[in-house]
Amino acid sequence: MGAADNAAPRQDVPERGRGGRGPAPEGEPEAKEGEVKVVVVNEPPGAPVARLQAQRPLAPLQVTTQAPPPPMSVASGGVEPPPQVATFQPVMQTPPQVAFASLNSRVYTNGITLCVFLVHLVAAACAVGFFVFRAVKDIVQHPRSHNARHERSLLRDWLPPVEGAAALSIVLAFAWQKAVRAWPRAMVRVILWSSFGVTLAVGALLMCFSMPATVGLGVAMVMFSIGTGLYACWVTRRVGFTARVFERAVQPVDKFRGLNGPAYLMVAAGFVWISVWCMAVIGAANYRFPGLTILGLVLSLMWTAEVMRNVANLTASRVIALYYLRGMQSSVQFSFQRALSYNLGSACLGSLFVPTIEALRILARGLNLLEGEDEFMFSCAHCCLHVMNAIFEFGNSWAFVHIAAYGRGFVQASRSTWEQFERLQGMPALVDSDITSSVCFLTGVTSGALCVALAGSWTFATYKHYTATVSLLAFFVGYLMTRIGMALPQACVGCYYVCFAENPGSRLFDSTIPDRLHKMQEARDPLVPTPRFPQQHAGA
Repeated sequence: MGAADNAAPRQDVPERGRGGRGPAPEGEPEAKEGEVKVVVVNEPPGAPVARLQAQRPLAPLQVTTQAPPPPMSVASGGVEPPPQVATFQPVMQTPPQVAFASLNSRVYTNGITLCVFLVHLVAAACAVGFFVFRAVKDIVQHPRSHNARHERSLLRDWLPPVEGAAALSIVLAFAWQKAVRAWPRAMVRVILWSSFGVTLAVGALLMCFSMPATVGLGVAMVMFSIGTGLYACWVTRRVGFTARVFERAVQPVDKFRGLNGPAYLMVAAGFVWISVWCMAVIGAANYRFPGLTILGLVLSLMWTAEVMRNVANLTASRVIALYYLRGMQSSVQFSFQRALSYNLGSACLGSLFVPTIEALRILARGLNLLEGEDEFMFSCAHCCLHVMNAIFEFGNSWAFVHIAAYGRGFVQASRSTWEQFERLQGMPALVDSDITSSVCFLTGVTSGALCVALAGSWTFATYKHYTATVSLLAFFVGYLMTRIGMALPQACVGCYYVCFAENPGSRLFDSTIPDRLHKMQEARDPLVPTPRFPQQHAGA
């Protein structure tokens, strides 16, 4: 069984493959005519490939840099190639690199205003400490003096009702915030009409005390309640949209644990500062120029409370804005630290600008309703409108969103937010007619009126002489504390508007604002006219 034994079958294969009629091997049936038999022969690996390469050698692959020859024309005997059919081939272009604004700016914004506020805060703390020390010293060292008797009377009859009003304002601040978050649709109407009813009732209560000062305060509150009722009727067609915006805007709050913590902390700090401040007022009442001194303390308290409110606003604005713009789960503690450090200057400057703008807006809207055919009222309304427009360009309440998100200064953030609104047709008129700030303002007024009812009744029952001053201070304290607590819902609504203007196609927004803008463009749901946008006519 050597090589000779394996050679014989290889010689038979081509003969049988060529149709030869040689005998078939043993064990195989003979092939019939017209049939082709395939016999598999064991060959070493690579032999078939070598045989094919020997029969049809392949030319080696050559790479040349020469241009291809020109096509042959029909005249030269060539065949004209078939016409090329134009096909659409999309060109994928690399999107331009968008320079996103930094979200972790380490620059202290509005440094001059920050320095002024810190100096003022140090001066106010020194003044409060001095007047508290003076009051305690007079009571302890000179108990029989006139100043000591007056200060003991204030401590016994004046201070407890004010402290009670401050404690009630804390409860009301937390209750308003919780109610707005739980029932946003219903609370817009409740706030508008409860402000009217409560201020009217408290004004009547003050007039029933039958003292000149309390009657004057009561008349002022009744007049304010009438204006609030007229305003509630005037904005009736905006209430539904504002309620839907409130409902959508406060939804992300539940995604961030402890987001309302900074507001609660600022309310607690405000209560402590107001308690010490009241002691300072008692000491300042027996000092030289008591009227001017107490007025200075009141203005200092107003600015400090507004800064506290805006710190809570900036904290919530950063967390909610980064959620809308970047889909980020931002840290509440880190945002609170930024609001107290890098963005504190903008909060201080905004605390001076925004209340002025809101007061001018209310005045302009009131004069716009009353101007009629009176030339003097017409001139006053337009003068106030021009002043408001000039200030609004450099400062508005929408700026806090960009301050918190991008670390911009107050003026720069005001301009950038308004420029974003102007890029969307109808958006400036929509945000100018927003009544969220009015709703939050009226919560403070309602809380202040309830505090007046408590403190005024308490003081009237104990020492009637202090009823007017205690009532006025109780209203002031209740308003400020409630506004601090309502900073969270107002920040959520501001972020909803500003972030939608920056990224309208985000999946985090529903059709609330687009539907409203579409109806405005079709004149199916026009807005109530505002002084800045009088072209919006009331209609069906």
